[in-house]
Formats: sequence, C-alpha cells, structure tokens
Amino acid sequence: MRDTARKVEEKYFSNLATHVEFLPVEWRSKLTLDGDTVDSITPDKVRGLRDMLNSSAMDIMYYTSPLYRDELVKGLQQELNRLYSLFCSRNPEFEKKGGKVSIVSHSLGCVITYDIMTGWNPVRLYEQLLQKEEEELEESWMSYEERRLLEELYITKQRLREIEERLHELKACTISKPPVLKFKVENFFCMGSPLAVFLALRGIRPGSSGSQDHILPRTICNRLLNIFHPTDPVAYRLEPLILKHYSNISPVQIHWYNTANPLPYEHMKPSFLNPSKEPTSAPEPESASAVPSPTTSPVLVRRHYGESITNIGKASILGAASIGKGLGGMLFSRFGRSSATPQTMEAGKDGPEGDEKKATTVGTPPLPHSSSGFLEPTVELEHRIDFELREGLVESRYWSAVTSHTAYWSSLDIALFLLTFMYKQDQEETDKSNLDTI
Repeated sequence: MRDTARKVEEKYFSNLATHVEFLPVEWRSKLTLDGDTVDSITPDKVRGLRDMLNSSAMDIMYYTSPLYRDELVKGLQQELNRLYSLFCSRNPEFEKKGGKVSIVSHSLGCVITYDIMTGWNPVRLYEQLLQKEEEELEESWMSYEERRLLEELYITKQRLREIEERLHELKACTISKPPVLKFKVENFFCMGSPLAVFLALRGIRPGSSGSQDHILPRTICNRLLNIFHPTDPVAYRLEPLILKHYSNISPVQIHWYNTANPLPYEHMKPSFLNPSKEPTSAPEPESASAVPSPTTSPVLVRRHYGESITNIGKASILGAASIGKGLGGMLFSRFGRSSATPQTMEAGKDGPEGDEKKATTVGTPPLPHSSSGFLEPTVELEHRIDFELREGLVESRYWSAVTSHTAYWSSLDIALFLLTFMYKQDQEETDKSNLDTI
C-alpha cells in the first residue's frame, strides 16, 4: 500500500504541501491467546490449508469467545496508541498543525476497530436481553406469589443500579478516565469488511434519518467508508443498515486509477441496482403508477457479476498464496508488492471513474421526478458509505472470490481512493486559492 500510494501521490497530489504517511499496525504477534493448543489438535492432512484457516478464520472464533475477546481489543488499542505517540514524538509539529488521522482496516480488523471506537461490549447486549425478558414476563400471566417476588427483584435491581451510578460518580470526581484512543479518527476505511453482519446480529436495524450516526456517530469518526470487491465473500454492505431501501441502490463505483477527469464522488447520483438479466431491446414504457418505489419494493435480484475480477485481482493472483499470518483486518500481510499489515493509520482516497450504472429496472421507466433513471428518493443518505471496486477481465469469479479478499493492499484504485479523501480538504483549498489568483 505504501508503494502504490506513493506512485499515486506523485502523479495526482504532488502540488500539495501535505503528505500522507502509512503506519502498519502489527498487534497480533504479541498476543498469547491459547498458546499452541490449536496447533496441537490440528490434523496433519492438507496441513497448508488448515494452517491458513488457523491463522485467519480462527481469529473470528477467538473474537467471539468471551475468553479472548478483551485480549484482542486491548492488543489493538494499545498498539494504535503506542504508534500514534511514537509518531508524534518524531513529528512534534503534527498535532500543532492540526494533523489528521485515518484508519484503514481489513476484514475482522474493521469490527475490532469499530468496537474500540464506540466502546461496544457484549455485556450491554446481555443487559438488553435481560430487560427484554423482564418486559415479556410482565405481559405474561403470573400467580400472586410470582408477581410479588418479581416486584422485589425489580426494586433490588433498581437499588443496585443507583448504588453503581453513585459509585461511578465518586470515581469520576477523583479520576478522569483517559480516552480509549489518543486521537480523533477523521476517516474510517473498511476494506472487505464483515462489520455489517456483526451489527445486524447485534440488533441494528435500518432507521429513517439517513445519518451515519445511526451506526457510527460523527462525534467519534467524521467519515465512514466501506470498500469492497463485488466477489469478496467476506464483505457486506453497510448502507441498507441505515436506510433499508438502499439495498435496491447500487453502491458507488470506485474509479479506475488512470481515469481522466473522473466525476467527484459527491456528484455521483444514486441509481438502481441492475437486475441479473438485461433485455436486448427496451420494453414498452409502463404507466407511472406501476413504477415500484425503492422504499416499498422488494429487494431486487442481485447482479450477475460476470466471469472477471478488477485490476486488484491482477495484482493478487501471484500473491494470493502468501495469505500468511491471519485475518483480523491486520493479519493478511506481504501481499503482492505490499508489506503493509492489514491495519493501517493515516489514509486517504482514490478512485478512477467508469461508466455509471443504469438506474432503471428492466421493464420500468424512471421514477417520477427523476432524470436518466437516477433515483431521487424522499430520504437519502447524508453521504454515501458503500464503494465498490470495478471488475476487469481476468480469470473467473470463483478464482476472484479466493483472491479478492486479500488484494486490497496492492490496488492502485484503492490507493487513489484513499488519498482522494485524505487530501480532499487540502485539494479544495488549493483549487480555491487558484481561482482567487485568476
């Protein structure tokens, strides 16, 4: 990622005074976890495949274990803070000049980082489940003795909460709790992320505001961006968790890195997902009343992605065999020419532009009050979150499913995408000063 970002930076952002530095966050090797217990119970047949699974998928099992989850969270949190402090000590002007920090996470690393930033803990979910059970008990029929005991239990729990709150207040007066992270996160880039599945299983459901705050408050992180390859089997979309009808809307297509004058991402209008089969000729228009609304129509059949992968797949084919030291968003390393470990600080954005996806569904004209098939729903996201890599013409989608999950680090498209968002403010200020000069 360092190599690809440097090439993109020299080509597109050489006129800017600032510079983006990528710091790999290697935290996994310091954890003890189960020692060598898992290795000792692993059969010897197809050992290579088993070792790959042990070093990658096992991290998800570790993270869902109450015995090891805290160790994973604290390991990453401490390493993030240590690296930031070290960077600031070597660059004392960074904080004074308002330097900004972004986090680039991969796979499970997105979930761990999200939990660190938001302070989410499974104990909260357990308390919510207990409260729900209490509410259900209230609605059910009970004998006099059962109801009396339940009331006593409620009074005791309420008293316990009051004592705990008072104790926390007294502690807060004497000890100020340091922030979890020593820095404010400007951009949180998720690559090949299963975060949406974790949030859905935690009970997160779509809202009606269209704000990122529904899943990640702006006070914690200014911008959330979810990057994925269409054939990555581990990646999921986040936008439908905020507004349900976005399951019918295409994710934003990331531009090719060598696209000339790409349309800025904020100017790209939302459009319908293409159905799996496209007619050779346009059907007769139907009445406007028959047009489905994105907010009420069922989820469309998913697109047929074809027999190809993007140019990130090209870079990944030779390196896919070195899947290496684990998942966790930080553990796929030494991929292609990139030596960065999967969790990285200080990122920006890129993205070349390709053809916009058709907005209309098969057999239906554009929605009323829309043009060129682009969607104009009554409620829109404040800003887009899901960004999809474009596919190229290399190999089959099945091979792509194997290679795409680890190929993000060496992609020029992603390097430009990251830098574009990281340099966004500086670029706007430079453009404005040039206009003022003219």
